[in-house]
Amino acid sequence: MHTDLSPVIAATAQWLVRAYPASGGALAGALCEVQARQAVTVAARLRYPTPMDVALLGVAGPGGAARLDWITGADGATPADPDADAWRTWVDEVVASWAACLLTDPVLAGPAVAALAESGPSAGTPAEFRRLLAPDEADRRAAALLRHPDLVAPVAALHHAQLVARLDPGQALVA
Repeated sequence: MHTDLSPVIAATAQWLVRAYPASGGALAGALCEVQARQAVTVAARLRYPTPMDVALLGVAGPGGAARLDWITGADGATPADPDADAWRTWVDEVVASWAACLLTDPVLAGPAVAALAESGPSAGTPAEFRRLLAPDEADRRAAALLRHPDLVAPVAALHHAQLVARLDPGQALVA
């Protein structure tokens, strides 16, 4: 894993968990966070597959959560301490959108993890992403909001076409 992606993965997973929280206590919260982190990890590795991509991300920055907040209706609250929400600047909109797609569409999640496996042995295995690929009943209950296609649709729709194109690079270009 590209360790330089860890701030983007952590912040984007945190944003997803806050936007679509778990219900049912601490265990549900932990299960929801693990699923969000797995989806975001896959999405980030697909979005930034090379060390050069990661380096450019470090220079340009991921963009922040402002548009995602606006889409989900969470943009009205002004934080009491702006420094406490500094992590939000590391949220990547495309990664959040792709993660939402992976969480709500198992048809995309499998090929996405398989695409990582093609990158080499250290890229990840299906077992590493079990909660994303094959969630059990406890996982589904914990992440009911995060995995609900209708609730997540505004975020997932933002960059769905880019994810599909990334997973099918052999697709012919249309002029």
